[in-house]
Parts: sequence; structure tokens; C-alpha cells
Amino acid sequence: MVKILAQFVRLLRPCVKAPGGKATLTLVALAIALNLGSVYASLRLTKWTGEFYSAVEKVNAPEVVRQIGIFAIIVALNSCRGLAHEYLRKVIEIRWRRSLTQHAIEIWTRNKAYWHLANSGSERVDNPDQRIADDCRLFTKGLLGEALDLIGEVVGLFSYVALLWSLASFPLSLAFAGLDMEIPRYMVWAAFIYVAISSAITHILGKPLQGLMSGQQKREASFRFSMARWRTSFDEVALAGGEAAERRIFEQRFEAVVGNWRKLIRRELILGCFTYPFRHSVLRIPLFVALPGYLAGHVAFGGLMQLSMAFSNVVTTLSWFIFSYRDLADLVATSARLDTFLRAAERAGAHAADGAIAIRPQGRRMALHRLRVRTPHGRELLALDRLDIEPGETVWLQAPSGTGKTTLAKTLAGLWPHADGEVFWPREQTMFLSQKAYCPIGTLADAVAYPHLAADIAVDDLRAAIDDVGLAGLPVDHPLASDDGSTILSGGEMQRLVLARVLLHRPETVILDEATSALDPQAETMLLATLRRQLPTSTFVIIAHRRPTGQERLRTVTIMPTAPSACTPTLA
Repeated sequence: MVKILAQFVRLLRPCVKAPGGKATLTLVALAIALNLGSVYASLRLTKWTGEFYSAVEKVNAPEVVRQIGIFAIIVALNSCRGLAHEYLRKVIEIRWRRSLTQHAIEIWTRNKAYWHLANSGSERVDNPDQRIADDCRLFTKGLLGEALDLIGEVVGLFSYVALLWSLASFPLSLAFAGLDMEIPRYMVWAAFIYVAISSAITHILGKPLQGLMSGQQKREASFRFSMARWRTSFDEVALAGGEAAERRIFEQRFEAVVGNWRKLIRRELILGCFTYPFRHSVLRIPLFVALPGYLAGHVAFGGLMQLSMAFSNVVTTLSWFIFSYRDLADLVATSARLDTFLRAAERAGAHAADGAIAIRPQGRRMALHRLRVRTPHGRELLALDRLDIEPGETVWLQAPSGTGKTTLAKTLAGLWPHADGEVFWPREQTMFLSQKAYCPIGTLADAVAYPHLAADIAVDDLRAAIDDVGLAGLPVDHPLASDDGSTILSGGEMQRLVLARVLLHRPETVILDEATSALDPQAETMLLATLRRQLPTSTFVIIAHRRPTGQERLRTVTIMPTAPSACTPTLA
């Protein structure tokens, strides 16, 4: 229980600390007050029940009509209160969801925590997109629903018990069982004993639900992800004729969903075998328990109905745990998943640089000294004893396949932690281009301006950069990518578009990791020549299998894996 409460506190903290968080707490207090109004309504209905049935017993028609009018007023006012409470609760829910979602995204993206989580061998988190999109929603909705209900139930319990205590002042004689003793105020004790036994049975039967619900969420997310991933590769699958293979993947993941679902519904059936009859009998049991007092002449018929309703309120309030057990199990599972994700992301972001090489600026000059790059298991991939690159140079890093050229690029970007050495690098003015061109959801202008906003850049500058890379026929406001990640451009056009970013942002250093691999030699020559012509003072480091073309002066650095002296510079 302490662990669960600690999770709730950690998840609520960003909601309270967010802008407007204190104002939202005022709304929470108002929502609690409205929720407590239901307690007063129940007490008033309990009183009304006694008065109404007393009038019926006396066949007092005018009083019966008057009590019906009072009943209508109580219901109308309570309905207004309930609607206001529901509206306010949903306003708070969307505010807290926004704050928690923004907090989760900030932690996930801080210090590239998302990358380190995805590449961590020891602390991987499955489906982080689901954690942010679904679990933030489910947590805020579940917490507000259950927490506000719990506060109302606790306050109501004291009120209902006090009322039942005053009404059930008569004892229960055990003479019918041959015992010469009485139980004073037996209805109060009967309510607590009845619900305590029922709650214990509910917990025993429903305890496995938390793990099953958490597993169900994970399997549902994996199934959904496999289909979403396929949507981004329709061309590749269609050309390869891979429909049968994709179906097998879908079927396997869906069978995992079905398998866990069967376990879940079996457990819910077992729990329901107790909670279903309990739910449908809990409003009748009070009448049976109160009958001995009525039959013994301690209360009249109206008092019996009032007493039955008071007992029912106590039992129903105490039974909140039973009625809400499934929702509570779902809330606990959700909070555990979300808290685990956020704490893992925080650790990944805080320790992003642990074990990585220190990258220090040294003007515009670049230098690598005693650089060693290894796999996560410690095997050395490549070594560079010394490499100095002057501003404005173009350097081709050549190495056999599997040497770790892409890993070297990640090391220079400060991502790869399994390396040591000294790196002097103007990283703040460096742009990295990878083989897989990435474009955000939006228009052509958004893709060229990335990672900046297209609105902050002149349209003429965007148009010029697009035209210079051979995409003159495409309008800047044309939608480029949809929500499913599909794009109107080919692989080569995507690489052209990414090169347009270089012309637009004009970085001092550009690292190209197979960034022209989808282009034919003629197009590559034209584009690299354009880059060098328009950025004459920028430094270009080209990591590629084949020799780049379109460069007048190109220094070749051959990197051999795990060699004592791994770089042999030649000038071409």
C-alpha cells in the first residue's frame, strides 16, 4: 500500500507543480464539496423515506402528496449537483492529463532519454508511446474517479453510521437460539462484520487481476504497434510479397492478446461469482436484518423502511472497495506502468553521459585523440589514435562493412556510451545526417525547416533550398507525411530534402553517414558540389562505403577495425 501511495504522489506532483496547478487544486476542492453534497442528499432521502412511509401507513393522502413534492425537489437539486460535479471532474481530468502528458514527454525527450531507453540492454521499457498516450489518460481518469468517490464515501460513512446508531438503538435478543443474552445496537455491528467478510473474499478472489490487466495492456499495445509499423512499409511489403509473413506476425501477437484475455475473463468470472450476487442482494439484506426489530415492536413500518435505508447506506458505503475492486486494480496497474516508465526515463536522461566520451569545444577545429569505440559487450569495433580536421575541410571516413562507421557517428554525437578518448568538436554548430532520412508529420516546408519551425523561416529561403536540391516542382505547403508515417517522396527524394536542410541552416560542421546512398552518382556529384559551393567555409565529414564525388579536394581517412594505428590519411 505504501508503494502504491508513493507512486500516486510521484505522478500527481507534476500536475500540482504545472502552471495553473494551484488553481486546479481549488477546482478539486470544489469538486469534493459537490461530491459530499451526495451525502447530504442521501441523509435527506433517508429522513424522507421514514416520513413518506409513515404517511402511507396512516393513509394520510395530503401528506403523501406533500412528500412526493419534497422527493421531486430533492431529486432535482441532487441531479444539478451531480451534473456540476461530473462536469468539473472532467475539466480537472483534462488539465491533469495535459500536465502529466507534458511532463512525460519532457522527461522522455530530455538528454535524449528516449534513445538511451531504446538502446539500453538492462532497462528497456515496452511501448513508451502507450505509456504517454494511454496511461496518462487512464491514470488521471481513474484517480479522479476513485479518489473523489473515496473521499465522499469516508465522509458519508461517518454520517451514515451516526444516523444508524441513533435509529438502531434497540438490541437483538438471542432467545430464539436458546441464549439468554442480547446484542445492543446489533445492526451497526452487523453492517461492519458483513462487509469485512465480503471485502476479504473479494480481495482473495480478485488479487490476480492487477497483473493480468497490466499484461493485457502490454499485449494490446504490441499488437497495435505491429499493425502501425506495417502501415509505414506498404511498398516494401507489397514488393516483397510479404503479406503472409505479416499476417503470421499479426496472428501471433493477437493470439497473445486472446490468451491473456481468457485468463482475465476467467478471473473476472471467479470474482463475479461473489460480487454479482453481493451487488444485487446488498439492498435487500438491510431489510432482512432490520425485520427482527420491527417484528419485536421496536419500530413502526415507516421506521423499518428508514432503518433499512440507513443500514443500506452504511453497507453500500463500506462496500465501495468491493464494487470498485476491478477499477482499483486497473488504476494500480496503470500507475505502476506509468511510474516505472517515468523513473526509467529520468534515470536514462540523468545518466546519458555516463561512460561516454567527453566532447569539448575547441573553436571550429576538430580533433579525435586515442578514440576507442566498443560494442555494449566490450568488443572493440574501431580505434583512431589521432585525427585532426581543419575548418573547411572535406574528409571521407572509409572503412569495411561492419567496422562501426555508424556507431562512430553516434559516438561523435555524444550518444554512444561505450567509447573512450578525447574528442574536440564544435557540436553546437554541427548537423548530423543519417542514411535513413527522417521527416516530421506536416508539409514540405516543415520537413525542410526541421528541427526548427517553418513559420520562423522566410518562404523564399525555404523555396530556394528546395529548388537547389532538385525538388523544384514540389510546393512548400504540400502535405509530406501523414499520421501513419507514409510520405509522397521516394528514398532518394527524401535524402535530397534532408540535404536541403543543410543549405537552409548552414551549419559549420556537417556529418553525413551514408546520407547520399539512395542517390545515383550523377545526383550525388551535383548535390555535394552544391553543398560545397554554397557552404565554402563549412567542414564536411562523409562516412560512406563508396568514394564521394563532386569534391575538388577530398582527404581520405581509412579506418581499420581494432588496429594499433587505425587511421591512415591520404590526400586526393
